[in-house]
Amino acid sequence: MVTQAGPTEQAIWEVLRTINDPELPIAITDLGLIREVEVEGARVRVTMVPTFSACPAIGVIRQDIRAQVLTLPGVEEVEVELSFAEPWTMKRMTERGREQLRQHGLSVPPRLGGGEVTCPFCGSTNTTLENPFGTTLCRAIYYCRDCKNPIERFRSPSD
Repeated sequence: MVTQAGPTEQAIWEVLRTINDPELPIAITDLGLIREVEVEGARVRVTMVPTFSACPAIGVIRQDIRAQVLTLPGVEEVEVELSFAEPWTMKRMTERGREQLRQHGLSVPPRLGGGEVTCPFCGSTNTTLENPFGTTLCRAIYYCRDCKNPIERFRSPSD
């Protein structure tokens, strides 16, 4: 009888890097949503830190994680836990993720939060808040007075 070895933590992280947030053009790992991966034989537990507790994408992300991790050889069970022990902040986002959001046209606050809102189109900081609520809970709408473009700014829960 041949027994298949369980998955490695590294293989699970590689799969997680291929899963994009359903609302943003960024991998959930670059967004900093994954806190921990635990492997016990054929069982995998992924701990996720959502950007907002009421984020409507949480269910979709959990389903995507389960579906993708279950494709790995040796995985029989996947549990995706939510953790609110530490709040998600911009510090969790990778530099690659921040750049992906900028290229998509989203303004991203400095890593430590706060700061001026920079237009992702022209680089100006001559911007003004139009609406604290954007197309999703994690975005606010600004206006660039120089290039006349509306701007969505990615925001931290503390904004």
